Formats: sequence, structure tokens, C-alpha cells
Amino acid sequence: MRKIIMLFAIVLVFFTGFILGQTNQKDGKGDYYYLKLFTKALNIVEENYVEPVSLKKLIYGAIDGMVSSLDPFSDFFTPEEYKEFLSETEGEFGGVGIEITMEKGRPVVVAPIEGTPAWKAGLRPGDIIIAINGEDTFNMSLIDVVKKIRGKPGTKVKLTILRKGEGKPIEVEIVRAIIKVPSVKYVNYKGIGYIKISQFTHGTAKNLEKAIKELQKQNVKGFIIDLRNDPGGLLSEAVAVGDLFIPEGKLIVYTKGRRGELHKYYAEREPLIKNKPIVVLVNKGSASASEIVSGALQDYKLATLVGEKTFGKASVQNLIPLEGGSAIKLTIAYYYTPKGRLIHKKGIEPDVKVPMDEKTWKKLFDTIRKLRFEGHTEKVILLPDIDVQLRKAIEIIEKREELKNAA
Repeated sequence: MRKIIMLFAIVLVFFTGFILGQTNQKDGKGDYYYLKLFTKALNIVEENYVEPVSLKKLIYGAIDGMVSSLDPFSDFFTPEEYKEFLSETEGEFGGVGIEITMEKGRPVVVAPIEGTPAWKAGLRPGDIIIAINGEDTFNMSLIDVVKKIRGKPGTKVKLTILRKGEGKPIEVEIVRAIIKVPSVKYVNYKGIGYIKISQFTHGTAKNLEKAIKELQKQNVKGFIIDLRNDPGGLLSEAVAVGDLFIPEGKLIVYTKGRRGELHKYYAEREPLIKNKPIVVLVNKGSASASEIVSGALQDYKLATLVGEKTFGKASVQNLIPLEGGSAIKLTIAYYYTPKGRLIHKKGIEPDVKVPMDEKTWKKLFDTIRKLRFEGHTEKVILLPDIDVQLRKAIEIIEKREELKNAA
């Protein structure tokens, strides 16, 4: 084993130390110094740990620690974890149905996906998960948090959360399930086309195009695109969705990497919706791909954004497969809106601010859950009498229709 470790160290030094350079550290110590330090630590653990431990486990652990130290969105996947991650991006996976990030050493809910066990249990964007089945989450890695929350369908997981406005922690017990994510739902609501995008997975743009065309056949007077609590997903789908709205040849989004390299994504077709108002609903659970779409539509004044400031996740991750079936998900760039706005950690301010306090959200969620339990499982449920953001979106479209008729 020791020979293997020494061979690994020699190869690592040769290919990394000399390629990257010997003295690029701010403290004056070159790469060789730290590679030697790593090799020594690896030898100490291998020779002195209380039980025998495989080189595979040590290396996987080292890579995991290295990548997770970068930012909350970079991850290392073992072969088993990589397969599970790929199944999630396909729109079906096991778990409770939440998107999470890490902030100050704690997992935080970006958004619960509508219709999932987490959503039914009442989890909210911004909820801080302080314990999973009684185990403190402080300084857990993101992948460990995900692994502990996921499990066999039908089993239960207990989350202890801190929520703004609540005086004490809340315990929520959730039954795990196979999560099937219908990324697009739509309905003709009193002559207005309402479309909910829950997540940007494979096929979202195609399903959205189908929804728009179906609603256009019904001669709706405007569209509401609901991106609230949509945690994002695939960059390719965000670009394809933007392509449905933005005129041909116009920039949808661009990314800039470490060395300043730009990747620009342009619309390749004429927009599906012309001469009809579009309102996009956003809130603090709208992140990543949701912000790409809403930011582009706002820059071109193709839609009115209504709701609350978005999450502010503008980093781009690339999946890099490794030998043996493992992979790294690495942040490689930031994305910018067509006008050059970097909204990372800032979010997008809506054109029309309509706050939704916790009491209103709770009433809305509880009412929709009650209707779901009563059998309205497939129906799109809209409650503008409670949902003040939706009500404002309807008002904007109705007013545009009145002005059009008056003209």
C-alpha cells in the first residue's frame, strides 16, 4: 500500500507541480510543498489509523473535501452518487423533493418542488435544516446532507428546521417517495394562460412550447409564467426556454470563465408569443435557470416581473466524469444577463414588488394541500383571493387588455 501511495505522490507532483508552477502561492511556498504535505498526511493516515482503510476511500475523501471547500455548488460524486444525480436531472428521483444549498455551514432550502412530499409537508424557501433525524447538520457536506435526506420510498425522515419569524425550531416528518417532476403545468384561467415551471429538467422547453401553443389555440389574452420556488436546473433548458420568447439573433445569456473566456447563447427562432402581455412571477425560491430566463425577459422588456427578489445563483457548474464512474460537478463560470448584469448573491429585483409574508404563504400552501388531499391531484389550483402575487399578475394583464380595447 505504501508503494502505491508513494507512486501516486510522484505522479501527482510531476503532472501537477511542474505544470501549474512551483511558486504560485501567496505565502511563498510552491505547489510542491503542499503536494508533499498531502502525501505525508496520506501516509500517516494509511499507516496509523486504528483500522485498515482502502486507498480508494482515502482518495475519494480527499477529492470530496477539496471540491466541497470551493463553494456550495461544487461536488464530488462517487459512482453510485453520480448515477443518482443523473437520474435527478432526468426528472425522476428518490427523496422528498427539495433543492438545498449551504450557507454558513448549514443546509438551507432553496425551494420545495410543488406537489412533492417536502412541499406537502410545508417546507419553505429559506428554511434552515439544523438536524436530520436528530443529527446536527453543522458543517456537514452538501452531499452528506442529501444522502441523509434521501432513502427508500415509503420510509420517513425527520427534519428540524429554523424558520424566520418562528420563535423555536420546527420538526417536520416527511415520507420519502419517488419524485416524478412534471416540469410544466398549465391552464386557461378566465382567458389568461397560466403556466407553472417547477424545474428545468430534460424536456422542459418542449413541454413549455406545447403548453403555449395549446393556450394560443384558446385565444388567451396574455400569459403568466410562474417561476416561483423553481430552483433551476439545466443551463441548456434555460437557453431553450428563453429561445421561445426572445427574438431571433438576440443574446439570451452569456457565461464568463476564470480566464475571461465567453460563451454566448443566442435565440435561434422567432418568439412564440407576440403582441400579448407576459407576466413572470418570481420569489426568493427562484434560482439559477429561473433567473436566466427572468433576467433576459426583463432586460428586453418582454415581460413584467412580479413578486419578490430572486435567490441570486448565477454560477455555472460543469459535470466532469472521472475514471471508474465517479465525477466532479465544478463551478466553471458565472452567467450574465444580456445587459451584462451579474446577479450572483444579489438576485433580480422584480419590476413590481409584491411581498408575500409567511402567514399568507402558509394559508396558500395549506389551502392547496387541502384541495390536493380532497382529490384535486392533477388540476392546476389557482387561488388569487389568497395569492396576492398571482392577483397582481392577473390585474396587469387585465389592465393591458382594457387599454388595448380602448385604443
